Amino acid sequence: MDTSFQTLVLNRLWQAVNVVGVERAFSLLALEHAQVIYAEDGSFRVFDGAGWFAFSKDLETGPGSRVIRTVSQQVVVPTVLLLRGYDRMLMQEMKFNRQNLLERDDFRCQYCGKNFPVKELNMDHVVPRDRGGGTTWENVVISCIKCNSKKSNRSPKEAGMRLLKEPKRPPRRPFMSSLYGKPMEETWTHFIQSKQ
Repeated sequence: MDTSFQTLVLNRLWQAVNVVGVERAFSLLALEHAQVIYAEDGSFRVFDGAGWFAFSKDLETGPGSRVIRTVSQQVVVPTVLLLRGYDRMLMQEMKFNRQNLLERDDFRCQYCGKNFPVKELNMDHVVPRDRGGGTTWENVVISCIKCNSKKSNRSPKEAGMRLLKEPKRPPRRPFMSSLYGKPMEETWTHFIQSKQ
Protein backbone atom coordinates (compact mmCIF):
# COMPACT_ATOMS: atom_id res chain seq x y z
CA MET A 1 0.00 0.00 0.00
CA ASP A 2 1.33 3.44 -0.89
CA THR A 3 1.01 5.35 2.36
CA SER A 4 2.24 8.62 0.88
CA PHE A 5 -1.20 9.55 -0.48
CA GLN A 6 -2.86 12.39 1.41
CA THR A 7 -6.59 13.09 1.77
CA LEU A 8 -8.13 16.48 2.48
CA VAL A 9 -10.77 16.36 5.23
CA LEU A 10 -13.67 18.82 5.29
CA ASN A 11 -16.03 19.52 8.17
CA ARG A 12 -19.73 19.09 7.49
CA LEU A 13 -19.88 22.74 6.37
CA TRP A 14 -17.43 21.85 3.56
CA GLN A 15 -14.54 23.77 5.15
CA ALA A 16 -11.04 22.23 5.05
CA VAL A 17 -9.92 21.17 8.52
CA ASN A 18 -7.19 18.56 8.13
CA VAL A 19 -5.04 16.39 5.89
CA VAL A 20 -4.77 12.69 6.71
CA GLY A 21 -2.98 9.65 5.37
CA VAL A 22 -4.43 6.56 3.70
CA GLU A 23 -5.02 4.52 6.85
CA ARG A 24 -6.85 7.33 8.65
CA ALA A 25 -8.93 8.12 5.55
CA PHE A 26 -10.16 4.52 5.25
CA SER A 27 -10.69 4.33 9.01
CA LEU A 28 -12.99 7.37 8.85
CA LEU A 29 -14.92 5.72 6.00
CA ALA A 30 -15.16 2.31 7.69
CA LEU A 31 -16.42 3.85 10.93
CA GLU A 32 -18.97 5.87 8.91
CA HIS A 33 -17.58 9.13 10.27
CA ALA A 34 -16.97 10.47 6.76
CA GLN A 35 -18.10 10.30 3.15
CA VAL A 36 -16.06 10.60 -0.05
CA ILE A 37 -16.50 13.68 -2.20
CA TYR A 38 -15.77 12.86 -5.84
CA ALA A 39 -15.46 15.67 -8.38
CA GLU A 40 -16.76 14.83 -11.83
CA ASP A 41 -17.36 17.23 -14.72
CA GLY A 42 -17.59 20.29 -12.46
CA SER A 43 -20.01 18.73 -9.99
CA PHE A 44 -19.60 16.67 -6.84
CA ARG A 45 -20.86 13.23 -5.92
CA VAL A 46 -20.90 11.98 -2.34
CA PHE A 47 -20.35 8.31 -1.42
CA ASP A 48 -20.44 6.40 1.83
CA GLY A 49 -17.73 3.77 2.39
CA ALA A 50 -19.56 0.85 0.76
CA GLY A 51 -20.65 3.02 -2.16
CA TRP A 52 -17.07 4.20 -2.68
CA PHE A 53 -15.70 0.63 -2.75
CA ALA A 54 -18.32 -0.33 -5.35
CA PHE A 55 -17.72 2.82 -7.40
CA SER A 56 -13.92 2.28 -7.29
CA LYS A 57 -14.29 -1.03 -9.15
CA ASP A 58 -15.46 0.85 -12.24
CA LEU A 59 -13.04 3.78 -12.18
CA GLU A 60 -10.36 3.74 -14.84
CA THR A 61 -6.89 4.07 -13.36
CA GLY A 62 -3.49 4.37 -14.93
CA PRO A 63 0.11 4.37 -13.80
CA GLY A 64 0.65 6.61 -10.78
CA SER A 65 -3.02 6.54 -9.82
CA ARG A 66 -4.09 6.83 -6.19
CA VAL A 67 -4.95 3.15 -5.90
CA ILE A 68 -4.49 0.45 -3.29
CA ARG A 69 -5.15 -3.17 -4.03
CA THR A 70 -6.99 -5.59 -1.80
CA VAL A 71 -7.22 -9.34 -2.32
CA SER A 72 -10.38 -9.00 -4.36
CA GLN A 73 -10.27 -5.53 -5.92
CA GLN A 74 -8.58 -2.19 -6.31
CA VAL A 75 -9.80 0.81 -4.35
CA VAL A 76 -9.11 4.40 -5.28
CA VAL A 77 -7.77 6.41 -2.34
CA PRO A 78 -10.18 9.34 -1.93
CA THR A 79 -8.68 12.81 -2.30
CA VAL A 80 -11.41 14.57 -0.29
CA LEU A 81 -13.52 13.37 2.66
CA LEU A 82 -16.52 15.08 4.23
CA LEU A 83 -17.01 14.52 7.96
CA ARG A 84 -20.57 13.68 8.90
CA GLY A 85 -20.78 15.28 12.36
CA TYR A 86 -17.99 17.80 12.82
CA ASP A 87 -18.78 21.45 12.10
CA ARG A 88 -16.01 23.34 13.88
CA MET A 89 -12.82 24.79 12.41
CA LEU A 90 -9.60 23.46 13.86
CA MET A 91 -7.42 26.30 15.07
CA GLN A 92 -3.72 26.02 15.67
CA GLU A 93 -1.19 28.03 17.56
CA MET A 94 1.24 29.72 15.25
CA LYS A 95 4.62 28.15 15.90
CA PHE A 96 7.34 30.56 16.91
CA ASN A 97 9.82 30.53 14.04
CA ARG A 98 11.53 33.02 11.75
CA GLN A 99 9.04 32.66 8.88
CA ASN A 100 6.00 33.23 11.10
CA LEU A 101 7.74 36.16 12.78
CA LEU A 102 8.45 37.70 9.36
CA GLU A 103 4.77 37.29 8.47
CA ARG A 104 3.58 38.77 11.77
CA ASP A 105 5.80 41.84 11.26
CA ASP A 106 4.90 42.16 7.55
CA PHE A 107 8.53 41.62 6.46
CA ARG A 108 9.24 45.11 7.84
CA CYS A 109 11.90 46.34 10.27
CA GLN A 110 10.04 47.14 13.48
CA TYR A 111 12.39 50.05 14.22
CA CYS A 112 12.79 52.00 10.95
CA GLY A 113 9.62 50.67 9.28
CA LYS A 114 11.26 49.82 5.96
CA ASN A 115 10.79 46.63 3.96
CA PHE A 116 13.93 44.68 3.09
CA PRO A 117 14.68 41.40 1.31
CA VAL A 118 14.31 38.49 3.74
CA LYS A 119 18.07 37.85 3.82
CA GLU A 120 18.59 41.39 5.15
CA LEU A 121 16.23 40.96 8.11
CA ASN A 122 17.14 39.65 11.58
CA MET A 123 15.30 38.53 14.66
CA ASP A 124 15.96 41.04 17.46
CA HIS A 125 15.34 40.50 21.17
CA VAL A 126 13.68 43.69 22.47
CA VAL A 127 14.95 42.91 25.98
CA PRO A 128 18.39 41.40 25.31
CA ARG A 129 18.83 37.74 26.21
CA ASP A 130 21.67 38.46 28.65
CA ARG A 131 19.22 40.68 30.58
CA GLY A 132 16.65 37.90 30.86
CA GLY A 133 14.75 38.57 27.63
CA GLY A 134 13.21 35.38 26.31
CA THR A 135 12.85 34.14 22.77
CA THR A 136 9.09 34.64 22.70
CA TRP A 137 6.48 36.32 20.52
CA GLU A 138 6.30 39.15 23.06
CA ASN A 139 10.06 39.86 23.06
CA VAL A 140 11.30 39.25 19.50
CA VAL A 141 10.78 41.48 16.48
CA ILE A 142 12.08 41.67 12.93
CA SER A 143 14.77 44.28 12.35
CA CYS A 144 17.08 45.29 9.54
CA ILE A 145 20.81 44.77 9.92
CA LYS A 146 21.46 48.51 10.41
CA CYS A 147 18.86 48.91 13.18
CA ASN A 148 19.91 45.66 14.83
CA SER A 149 23.52 46.87 14.92
CA LYS A 150 22.49 50.29 16.22
CA LYS A 151 20.39 48.78 19.02
CA SER A 152 23.11 46.24 19.81
CA ASN A 153 22.81 44.77 23.30
CA ARG A 154 20.57 47.53 24.69
CA SER A 155 16.90 48.16 25.14
CA PRO A 156 15.22 50.28 22.45
CA LYS A 157 14.94 53.17 24.93
CA GLU A 158 18.66 53.01 25.76
CA ALA A 159 19.48 53.00 22.04
CA GLY A 160 17.16 55.97 21.37
CA MET A 161 14.87 53.82 19.20
CA ARG A 162 11.14 53.12 19.18
CA LEU A 163 9.22 50.05 18.13
CA LEU A 164 6.52 50.53 15.47
CA LYS A 165 4.20 48.33 17.51
CA GLU A 166 4.30 46.26 20.66
CA PRO A 167 5.24 42.66 19.81
CA LYS A 168 2.41 40.23 20.57
CA ARG A 169 1.58 36.59 20.07
CA PRO A 170 -0.40 36.30 16.81
CA PRO A 171 -3.96 35.03 17.06
CA ARG A 172 -4.65 31.40 16.44
CA ARG A 173 -5.28 30.62 12.79
CA PRO A 174 -7.29 27.99 10.95
CA PHE A 175 -5.36 24.75 10.71
CA MET A 176 -5.52 24.68 6.92
CA SER A 177 -3.74 28.01 6.51
CA SER A 178 -0.56 26.02 7.00
CA LEU A 179 -1.19 24.46 3.56
CA TYR A 180 -1.43 27.74 1.66
CA GLY A 181 1.37 28.11 -0.84
CA LYS A 182 2.36 24.43 -0.61
CA PRO A 183 1.85 21.77 -3.30
CA MET A 184 -1.53 20.09 -3.10
CA GLU A 185 -3.79 17.70 -4.95
CA GLU A 186 -5.60 19.33 -7.86
CA THR A 187 -8.96 18.24 -6.44
CA TRP A 188 -8.32 20.24 -3.25
CA THR A 189 -8.13 23.63 -4.96
CA HIS A 190 -11.90 24.14 -4.99
CA PHE A 191 -11.96 23.87 -1.19
CA ILE A 192 -8.91 25.94 -0.24
CA GLN A 193 -7.64 28.00 -3.21
CA SER A 194 -10.00 30.92 -2.68
CA LYS A 195 -8.39 31.57 0.72
CA GLN A 196 -4.79 31.77 -0.53
